[in-house]
Amino acid sequence: MAEISQRDGTWAFDGGTVRITPGLHRSVPLFRQTYGEIAVPLEAVAGVVLEPERKRGRLRLRLREGADPLLQATGGRLPDAADPYRLTVDADRTGVAEYLAEEIRRALLLDRIPKEPARAYLLPGPPVPVSVRSSDGTVSFDGTHVRIDWSDTSERVKRATGPRIIGLGELVRVEWLPHTGHEDGFLRFVTRETVFSKLPPEKDPYALDLWGSARRDLLTALVATAVTARLPHPSTRPATAGDPPAAADALDAHPAHSRPLPSAGSDHHDVLLRRLRELGRLHRDGVLTDEEFARTKAAVLRGF
Repeated sequence: MAEISQRDGTWAFDGGTVRITPGLHRSVPLFRQTYGEIAVPLEAVAGVVLEPERKRGRLRLRLREGADPLLQATGGRLPDAADPYRLTVDADRTGVAEYLAEEIRRALLLDRIPKEPARAYLLPGPPVPVSVRSSDGTVSFDGTHVRIDWSDTSERVKRATGPRIIGLGELVRVEWLPHTGHEDGFLRFVTRETVFSKLPPEKDPYALDLWGSARRDLLTALVATAVTARLPHPSTRPATAGDPPAAADALDAHPAHSRPLPSAGSDHHDVLLRRLRELGRLHRDGVLTDEEFARTKAAVLRGF
């Protein structure tokens, strides 16, 4: 057993699993503490390095592409401090860190772990149900349905539509961008009906606009990861080189729900009409001002 404990957390390797436990120090981000312990099977590991830094070092575990739903959902956008696969190492512990890294490298060679992208998720992601309260509302996932309950500060167009419930089979993908404190982020659930929509997050009833506490809004990555872990793996996407980007992304849906996508034909036209009728009703009911209606309508038309 090779192990190193630091303020940020503990890494332990038993020859088959890298067990990463977050530290309890107040400096450890809320996201890391909430995500909890991660057991990384050796077959999910691509490599490990100890990077020298000023007066200290940093262990970095590299996972095979497509092995982890967390990395798939966040797209490398997690802040460094919240990344569970990085560990800051004190200068007097770099020897222990290098020994652990060497043990992992040796096991990768002995077990002949491939470096190619994984064909299935090798980590489970967070357990469900999971629920997170963000600046724009509360988002929950029970394993089969996503539910969004808007906050009092959400845009009127969102509050007017009421709680949004999305079945897992309706989803094409999840898009997540963190709130950095300087720029807003979002958590968007892209469905077959909205795959061509380009509404801004603050107007999109399928998206949470993340603008409040960056520390708490980062927890929405838990929901993004839990949903991503239960969507078809990226390697199963039957996209072809000739597909336009939007159409290729739309093919991410679950095989059990693999009906044709809305196209430029009648189905696509029906979706557009439904969106415009909904906006028109909100405008007539006084939910949307003239300016909000015109801006949102223009965004919908651009998206289609």
